[in-house]
Amino acid sequence: MMEQYIKSLTDLVMSEYPNLGPGDSVLSLLYEVYNERNNMDTDRIKTAFQALYRTMNGKTLEEMDTILYPVCALCREHELSGFVTGIKLALRLAQEVK
Repeated sequence: MMEQYIKSLTDLVMSEYPNLGPGDSVLSLLYEVYNERNNMDTDRIKTAFQALYRTMNGKTLEEMDTILYPVCALCREHELSGFVTGIKLALRLAQEVK
């Protein structure tokens, strides 16, 4: 009886899953909100992008875009992965401390 109730409740929750926007999980949604409100462009990151732009000197805008878009996507995925892993580690630490 209880198993049936839990299954029904789980089915209901999964059928009404919230719209997370560009995120595919609650953790990625938290990252999106954090990222919007906290500028993570440190001086080192700005310097690295300046070096990248210098390397692309002489290329057309279209050529630059074919390089820059994948680089930025990679950076974003790396940030998201670090953020999610950090949250998971923090939760694991909280469990171990108890």
